[in-house]
Formats: sequence, structure tokens, C-alpha cells
Amino acid sequence: MSMQKPFAITLDPGSSLANKTGSWRSERPVYVDRLPPCNAQCPAGEDIQGWLYHAESGDYERAWRHLTRENPFPAIMGRVCYHSCETVCNRGRLDSAVGINSVERFLGDEALRRGWQFDPPSVESGKHVLVVGAGPCGMSAAYHLRRLGHTVTVKEAGPMMGGMMRFGIPKYRLPRDVLDAEMQRIVNMGVEVELGAKVGRITEGMRMGGFDAAFLAVGAHIARRAYIPAKDSSRILDAVTVLRSMEGQEPPLLGRRVVVYGGGNTAIDVARTAKRLGATEAVIVYRRTREKMPAHDFEVEEALEEGVLVKWLSTIKQADGGALTIEKMTLDAQGNAQPTGQYETLQADSLVLALGQDVDLSLLEGVSGLVVNDGVVQVDPQTMMTGHTGLFAGGDMVPAERNVTVAVGHGKKAARHIDAWLRGKRIEPAPRHALASFEHINTWYYSDAPKTVRPQLELARRTSSFDEVQGGLTEDNALFEARRCLSCGNCFECDNCYGVCPDNAVIKLGPGKRFQINLDYCKGCGMCAAECPCGAIEMVPQT
Repeated sequence: MSMQKPFAITLDPGSSLANKTGSWRSERPVYVDRLPPCNAQCPAGEDIQGWLYHAESGDYERAWRHLTRENPFPAIMGRVCYHSCETVCNRGRLDSAVGINSVERFLGDEALRRGWQFDPPSVESGKHVLVVGAGPCGMSAAYHLRRLGHTVTVKEAGPMMGGMMRFGIPKYRLPRDVLDAEMQRIVNMGVEVELGAKVGRITEGMRMGGFDAAFLAVGAHIARRAYIPAKDSSRILDAVTVLRSMEGQEPPLLGRRVVVYGGGNTAIDVARTAKRLGATEAVIVYRRTREKMPAHDFEVEEALEEGVLVKWLSTIKQADGGALTIEKMTLDAQGNAQPTGQYETLQADSLVLALGQDVDLSLLEGVSGLVVNDGVVQVDPQTMMTGHTGLFAGGDMVPAERNVTVAVGHGKKAARHIDAWLRGKRIEPAPRHALASFEHINTWYYSDAPKTVRPQLELARRTSSFDEVQGGLTEDNALFEARRCLSCGNCFECDNCYGVCPDNAVIKLGPGKRFQINLDYCKGCGMCAAECPCGAIEMVPQT
């Protein structure tokens, strides 16, 4: 976005008119760095603007390596992350948000295609850390701990790596070859993973294994139950069991008419899975309205497209063989569901309960200093350490929103604080830059460039197979999408300030070094700040 240098009178520094501009200025320009809203929003702490900068130049490996400094799973996250970063993207107020998630997936897939690997640590610390759980949180922690030079052993109770990404996310959303490849890449760094190795008591395990610290990342694998009066002939299952059985040799037998009880993303996943297994009817029963449903709206929309039905404002009162008694509900003034006393009967071959999950905390038996409330372990929110020294926890085990991105962020955060603790140090929170709001952006420099929509599998194949529904971007589309980034609040060396300055006061420092203001020549006119596309120049009072 470079501009032609205009004619300007240049003063000889030795001239009697030089070095006199300070008395003319009431304000002076200062280059600033502001925090992009996408970066601020990301639960995994990615430097989104940073890796998009490399992607838009076509240097995909550098972009991937920049991204994976914070998050080792771009191909996974490009499929399962709910990309809240895009909801705050400033570009969304201009035309539509940058497709951050789709570019992330492109980089992840490109890395898998080209076989890019993580570098092993250059120096070994001599410390040994135990990680319990090979899901997104545990493997994120293992990755970051290994990068910091520690020996890492991951103990996983299940038969495969991936945790709830494998046993809770269907294959049509997350192909298993992608999941396996990004897990294996962490193993290739030298992380040891023991499968089928359930930890009994964590303190005994730490002592017997000679571990210097431990990180607990046990997923929420225990399905919550609800009391529903049922006859012996009623077939009632839980969502976790149904989705987990999809990883076995034989798919679950759900029948032709399947009812799912719940309103979260897991309920949606089970209903869509039932359709793919041949159910002619897959009905979700949810006690409130669509607006109150915790499932993400785009997943609800995809389920409706595939023929899943939803009975809103309904609850299940009784199961009698193949018949379910459904009571109509109504919302009160506070938005809470209240019974109406009106009933109907719904035929079903099976009922699947998708009412949430809990964590198995049996490994914490006998551990001193722990505080457990509502089935989760309380931790120091800054360090992720529990009340027991040297024992850290994250993901589903601690109070937080339960999704893959949050889990990955917890793993990274805990790893850095475990490293500091092992070295006898403590990490203090770094000061954050001010947020780069839309008001800082000079939008007249940007023409409309609508977001690239990712392709989807045709509907007929979506309901008859477990092929991946959401497609990826081509290289041309990914490059276009990356270039839609506005670089909110941070100089990207477009040369506008250099081009518009009437006094030759802007000095170019060279590629990657940005600019400097020569205050001997600057009159404080503010033209550079007014013409900065990304709001990286601020006028401050002259002192």
C-alpha cells in the first residue's frame, strides 16, 4: 500500500530554520502497538495477526511455525474451534470478518501434506514431568513442556490419543487421520505416551515414577444421568457411550427412530450421527427455545439441513418401551422452563441422554491441600497449580468453559508455569497493550472483499456417510483470505506515513524495523496519524 513520495522542502540540519519545530507543535506523533481484538479473544493465546502476516506473504511454513509457538494443533483447530476470534474481528464491521479459522486449517493441512515437524529442544533440563490425559489439554502441555527442555511422560487411560476430541467429536467434523497426525508429531519430539495406563493415585504415581511435577488433564468422560421412570424394555443410552462406540469395530445399534435428550453440541452430534447410521427419524427434545440452546447455531443449522428434528420447549417424563411421554414447557419471565401439564407421546427405538459430562476424580483420593467444588478442582487462576505443591490441573478438571480451544490454552499456560516452578521462579503477567478498536482503523483504504466461504459436502453424502462435511480453502483462497487482515493497531510498513509527511520527518529504518519520527522536522500536523490505515500512530501532547 505504498504511496508516491510528494514534493517537500528539506531543511539543512545546520540551517537557522532547522531544529525549531518543537515550538510549533502542540502534539507529536508516536508509533504504538495495540492489541488486535482477535488475539485478545483467542482462548489458546495465539498471535493471530502475527501468523496471518506471514501467511499473506505466501510464507506458509513461517506462518505455521509462528502459529504453533502457541498452539500445536492448527489442522484440528481449523475444524473444531468455534472461532470466537472472528466474532470480534474489526473487518466484520467493514464487510465480513477475516476467515481466521479457515486459514488456520489451510496452514495445518499444508503442514501435514509437506511433513513439517517440530524441532526437539536444544537443551535438556533434567526435569521429568508427568501428564495425565492425552487429550487436547494434556498433549498441549506435553508439547510446551518438551519445547522447554523437560522430559515428559503422558499416561492415558484409553487405547488411543486424542481424548474427547476422538471420543466426543464425530469423524464428519474431525477426520481421524488428521487427529492422529497432529498427535504423533508431538510424540516425534520425544514425548513418551503410555496408552491404557490409568493412574490410580496421583501422589503414589509421582513418587514411584520419580516425577518432579505433574499436570492433570483428565477429560469429562462420565455421562450425567437423569431420573426418567422407564420400563425394562426401554432402551436408554448416554451420548458419551454412543460417540465412544463409534471408534470401535461395530457401530451402536440405535434403531430407526432415535430421540436425543439435551441441547448442547453433544446432543447435536449424536442426532447427526444417528442419521448417518440409518435412522429415519432423529429427534432432539430440548426444554427451552432455540435462542436459549447452548449448542452453536451453525451446528444446529447443519443438523436441521440434514433432517434432524427438534421439539422445542419439551421435556421427557417417562419411557415405556418404545413410547416416550413428552411434557410441553413454557418459559417464565426469567427465561426458565416451567411445566404446563400438557403431554404427548413420541415413538422411539432408543433414547440417548446428552445432559453433560463429569470428570473422574478418583486419582485425587488422599491428596492433601486440594479444594474440589461442583466436581472440579480449584486452581490458582494465574499458575494453574492446585492446592497441592507441584500438582497442576487444567481443561475439564477446572472451572472453565469446556471446549478444545480453552483446553489447549490451559495446557500451554500450565506448562509455562510448571517450567517456572521447576526453575524456582514465578512468571508475572506481562502488561497488555490497549485494544485496537474499529475506531482506530482508517477504513477508506480498504475496498470491500467479502469473506471466502468454505465448501461443504453435498447434502446427500452428508447423511449417508461420515465423510468430512466442511471443506478447506485452496491456496489462492487462503492467500486472499489472509490478505483481508487489517493489521489492526500494528504497523505493517505500508509507507503511508513516509509518503504523506510534508516535512520529510519520517525515517524508514529498513524492512521489519518500521519507522522513526525526526522531531527536528516534524511540525505535529498529524497527517501521518490521519493516513495510517491500521491506527498505529497516535498524536500525544507535546511536552
